[in-house]
Amino acid sequence: MQYLKSIVIWAGIFLLILFWVPLLFIRSLFDRDPVRYKTGRMFRNLGKYMSRLNPNWQIEITGHLDIDDREPFVMVCNHLSNADIPLISNLPWEMKWVAKKELFNLPVLGQMLRWAKDIPVDRKSSVKKAGVFKACSEMLDQNVSVMFFPEGTRSKTGKLNRFSFGAFDLAISKNVRILPMVIDGTQGCLPKKSWVFEPSRDIKLKVLPPVDASVYKQEDVKKLTDKVRHQILEQLAKWRQQPVNEVDAMNRDFRAGGASA
Repeated sequence: MQYLKSIVIWAGIFLLILFWVPLLFIRSLFDRDPVRYKTGRMFRNLGKYMSRLNPNWQIEITGHLDIDDREPFVMVCNHLSNADIPLISNLPWEMKWVAKKELFNLPVLGQMLRWAKDIPVDRKSSVKKAGVFKACSEMLDQNVSVMFFPEGTRSKTGKLNRFSFGAFDLAISKNVRILPMVIDGTQGCLPKKSWVFEPSRDIKLKVLPPVDASVYKQEDVKKLTDKVRHQILEQLAKWRQQPVNEVDAMNRDFRAGGASA
């Protein structure tokens, strides 16, 4: 039964993309905004409708949703699966995604990412990361938010991994606020290397209160990173009704216990 449902969902996603590509192309042709704000917003709507095609996903979005759409934020979120991106696309504002460069090489998705002016990052090249910092700075200067997964990749265990400093360094440099988000429930929605969607899932997305990065100095980037990461940890622990150390992949005692179990 789950195989049949998955076939129907994928068919719907394929038709939706088929319909969306020419619309997005036309929108980009007439979008004279240097940051292609409206094109990007149309692209996020594709993700939103994709998430709603799956009857297995019961989505709950809460938290600090009443923000100025053109106040630039550095947005950060934990990362559990490929389902995170269409889930976050349900939020009612535009953001430019910092995404691995391999996605931009894909035939259809890559072209849509370029039309929307999302930002590719080569995680293996420190030189090219400087270009990412510059591209993000330009978006913030144009009053457009940028979106990071500071873990760098999906969590294999569902626990929160180490955060890289890039997003937080950017926020301090540009004196903009950080908007933390927390996701839970997407892990296992679409298992890696599988096309079959799992049975019903309660999926949660919460937008936490903004964090003012302007009160931090450049040498305080670790302190800011740790502060935001701990806020996300606390929310995950609350949802899962577990101690914070059990959802923290960097907790040494827990890792040691898991390794010996």
